[in-house]
Amino acid sequence: MTELIEDCAGIPRSITHAEHPLPAPRAAASWEVDESTARRFDALNDYGV
Repeated sequence: MTELIEDCAGIPRSITHAEHPLPAPRAAASWEVDESTARRFDALNDYGV
């Protein structure tokens, strides 16, 4: 672990500290399950899968 920390300490600051930070995560898109897919999973539940 010490070797890893020492290796990371040697990485130039220009690489580890970006001038422009990453954007914040986006909200997840909404989704729905169609009737055909719901029936398929209901059938699997009947078999205990």
